[in-house]
Amino acid sequence: MSIADSTQFLCFLALSAAVLLGALGVVLLPNIVYSAFLLGGVFLAVAGLYLLLNASFVAAAQMMIYVGAVNVLILFAIMLVNKKETLAAIPGLGVRRILSGAVCAGLLGLLLRVDFTTPWALPGPVSIGEGATIRIGEHLFSDYLLPFELASVLLLMAMIGAIVLARRDVFSSDVITGEGVDQGLIEKARTPLLLEKNLQIQPVLEKTP
Repeated sequence: MSIADSTQFLCFLALSAAVLLGALGVVLLPNIVYSAFLLGGVFLAVAGLYLLLNASFVAAAQMMIYVGAVNVLILFAIMLVNKKETLAAIPGLGVRRILSGAVCAGLLGLLLRVDFTTPWALPGPVSIGEGATIRIGEHLFSDYLLPFELASVLLLMAMIGAIVLARRDVFSSDVITGEGVDQGLIEKARTPLLLEKNLQIQPVLEKTP
C-alpha cells in the first residue's frame, strides 16, 4: 500500500468515525443546541467523504445546502423560539428505548448484509473531472427535475416553519384548548435604551447648580 492509499484510508476512517460519533451525539445528547452543532459536524464529515470519492460538486453542494442553509436554519429556529416547558414523564420510556434500539439494530444488520453480499465493482468508474459538473446539471434539469423541485419546496417549507416558530405573538389563552398560557413568555414592555439613559441623567442635571 502506497503513502497516498494509506493516507486516504486513514482519512476515511477518521471521517467515518466523525459521522458515527456525531450521529450518536445528535440522538443521545439531551441539549438540543449541542445536537444541532453535532449535526453540522456530521454534514461536514459527509462532505469530506464525498471529496474522497472525487465528487467535489456534491461535496460543495452538501456544505452550501446542508451546512450553510439547513443546519443554520435549525440553529436559528432553536435559538429564536423562547419557549420554556417542563416536560412530563413519558410513560413506558424504557420499553420505547428498547423497541427503538431493536429497530436501529435491525436496520444496521440489513445494511451490513447488503454491504457484504453485494458484488461491488472495484475499482469504481474513472472520474471525469471538470465535466462532472456539466453532467450533473444536465441530469438535474432533465431526468431528475421533479425531485430537484420537490427538494426546493421542502427547503421553503422548512424556512416558513422556522419563521412561524420564531414569532413572538403570545395569546392569553390557548387557541385550541382555551387554557391559560404562561404569561412569562410575553415580553415585557421596556423603555428604549437611549431614552432610559436620558431619563436617568436628567434628574442629575437638575440637581447640579
